[in-house]
Amino acid sequence: MDQPNAQTPAAAAADATYRVTADELRAFIERFERLEAEKKDIADQQKEVMAEAKGRGYDTKVIRKLITLRRREPDDVAEEEAVLEMYKEALGMR
Repeated sequence: MDQPNAQTPAAAAADATYRVTADELRAFIERFERLEAEKKDIADQQKEVMAEAKGRGYDTKVIRKLITLRRREPDDVAEEEAVLEMYKEALGMR
């Protein structure tokens, strides 16, 4: 007689596959959550750096602009600055 809780070999294999997939999924989620926590820690550290710079008298808005400019290609920055100067001159802002 069959046991009431016995699984067929196919059902047992499917169940084992499900457990492996669930374990893998859990691992992905946990890795992502750890990265989120690290990202938050880094953001907190960046805030601390800006607070320290502000405390020393630096303009943090300008520092952030400089950081943004340093990420860009120098040629792109130069082109944008040239166009900005041209527009300012056209508006009499020089």
